[in-house]
Amino acid sequence: MARSLGISNRATFRGTACLMKREDFIALALGLIAAVAFVSATAGPLPMRLILFLITPLPLALAGLGWGVRAALVAGLAGSILLAAAGPMVAAVFIVSQALPAAVLTYLALLNRPAAAADEDLDAPEIAPPAPAAREWYPPGRLVVWAAIMAAVPAVIWSLLADANSAEIKSMLATALDAAFKAGAVEAPGGGQWTPEAIARVSAVIYAVLPGGSAIAWMSGLLLALWLAGRVMLASGQLMRPWPDLARLEFPAGTALAFVAVALAAFVEGYIGIAGRAFFGALLLAYLLMGLAVIHFITRGSAARPFMLGVLYTALLFASGLAAIPVALIGLSEPFLHLRRRFGQPPGST
Repeated sequence: MARSLGISNRATFRGTACLMKREDFIALALGLIAAVAFVSATAGPLPMRLILFLITPLPLALAGLGWGVRAALVAGLAGSILLAAAGPMVAAVFIVSQALPAAVLTYLALLNRPAAAADEDLDAPEIAPPAPAAREWYPPGRLVVWAAIMAAVPAVIWSLLADANSAEIKSMLATALDAAFKAGAVEAPGGGQWTPEAIARVSAVIYAVLPGGSAIAWMSGLLLALWLAGRVMLASGQLMRPWPDLARLEFPAGTALAFVAVALAAFVEGYIGIAGRAFFGALLLAYLLMGLAVIHFITRGSAARPFMLGVLYTALLFASGLAAIPVALIGLSEPFLHLRRRFGQPPGST
């Protein structure tokens, strides 16, 4: 009997080892895909570069949500080693902007505790327990805030490094704008000609908003990757946590105050202004998502819901600046006006 138990234990060990090797192999492959997408995003037509940049963290998020945080770390390490061949700086940028945020977000997404311990701190969380329905999972609103922080920090670093060559960057922007204006892409106010002084002013404005724009782009890529990876893993039955009700998104207390603070800091000159604009851009996107969550929630049960949401997303696609501000204001006002509580319908599809 002991002999049979020994054979059974050895077989179990071999099966576990094979499973670990399979997970590691998947993580390695996903990490290499992320590295190739990251490098490819630096060349080619601008639309394709943007798409590749946005999907770079997707393989890392797939590894984390499908096979655990260890798989996300293995994928990030594999991608970093491959990119080290192109230079240590390329690998470092990949780690800071893609691998580390993806690993942290997937780790947080899998944090959970027994539902009965809701009044306790998440000091000793467990990962992927066997009974998801009896667990309380890390709130998606906090994931959004963490994504905003992790997108704003590299945007600040990049902007501070670029600030040393601000004159050169503004000159490059002015040259690109001049070429676009001469091609008739944008008409001058009043239908006249673009003067060098007007082009210089426009390039200065674009340069000023670059920190916020960079943070928005980074954050969009991280959250899009996390959402897509979650949907793919959910459809395949591999997702290691229940799908959250995103229409009930809530931010930690004090987030609105932080948003006001960084909005004021954005008008300050120097390094404080650069950091303020980066965090303002990230939190603006966060409150845009909050506004969308509120609209999704209060339109539940309405027969006109598909039409209203269709109009909303069409407006965001074609008039993003004008449409995004009122939606973000809805999100910003939710903690004070409690719109979902006042106008919300019974739970339905999101």
